[in-house]
Amino acid sequence: MAQALPRNPSPSVTPVTSPPPLLGRLGRAVEGRGLADLGARLVDLDGWVRTELVDFERELEAVPRGARAVQQAAHHLLDLGGKHLRPMCVVLASKFGDGFGPAARQLALAVELVHTATLLHDDVVDVADTRRGQPAARSLWGNAASIFAGDWLLVEALRRIRLAGDDRLLDRMLAIIEEMILAESLQLERRGQVVGDVADYFRVCEGKTAALFRWAMLAGARAGGCGGDAEAALERFGHELGVAFQVIDDCLDFEGDFTVTGKALFADLREGKLTYPLLVALDREPALEGAVTALLAEDAEHGAASPARCAEVAAGLRRTGALAEARALATARIAAGIDALSGLPDGSAKTALITVAEATALREK
Repeated sequence: MAQALPRNPSPSVTPVTSPPPLLGRLGRAVEGRGLADLGARLVDLDGWVRTELVDFERELEAVPRGARAVQQAAHHLLDLGGKHLRPMCVVLASKFGDGFGPAARQLALAVELVHTATLLHDDVVDVADTRRGQPAARSLWGNAASIFAGDWLLVEALRRIRLAGDDRLLDRMLAIIEEMILAESLQLERRGQVVGDVADYFRVCEGKTAALFRWAMLAGARAGGCGGDAEAALERFGHELGVAFQVIDDCLDFEGDFTVTGKALFADLREGKLTYPLLVALDREPALEGAVTALLAEDAEHGAASPARCAEVAAGLRRTGALAEARALATARIAAGIDALSGLPDGSAKTALITVAEATALREK
């Protein structure tokens, strides 16, 4: 059993009455599931990292505002909040070393800005009308403003990495951004194809999602002054956590609750994306291809597939055990990530990472 985390009193910081967004959501994910130990560890984690996350939130709030549509579009999404899991990764990785100092704070902000930039771009590519349960920036300011807002945030993110004073991390982020672009391109090339390839899925998943988690863990480790072995272990953990996070996202496209996720069911499928549960279902029951093709055709013609067609595809996913298989894969990747930490010293930092990883596998948003 993972050990309890020490409390982290923060007399110099204005008290916050609610837990950070990520921890509150993970806490709700384990409620009523008989996971008292995990729930208690999440409460401890909240107390242990609250000062650092409040500092991060203040830095995020200080991102320059202005009257230009680009700035308004960017802050529209930033102000809607988010899970902030990637900044959390920076915080926790830094605690394997000297802790969350000014450089780590800049890096935590940078990774959140890059993530937000990709969402602004994604909403244009996917012609999405909502994001986090609210109108997408493109719906309010137009596609061009949303794209330029994402570009503006990327520039701001790179500036923050430079301020942190580690040129190697800046070079790594440039490589990560290229990796993300190429993964998005591969996904675009495969869009709308009902028959897909699991290997291609993981290329997209690892480049589009896991890459930024890897960077967040590496950035925190470097800012904390960790050695090379610790950096490699934490980066590996970030890779596995990122893959698991994406696979859970895939499941939520078919079984999530809009009031919790802020995202309509079948959104990824309607955008022509073949996700892991669907690939598993099609492999186990090839006849399901007809129902998926019909759903996409109805959506293209009428702007929405019929409830009956959606129910048919959902039934196929349940019948084939595809969602359970995807959840099992996410759990296995989480276990692999935790195993990557085995060479690191036991303590509060390791307990915290294990807690976040285990709770992430159960998330509903």
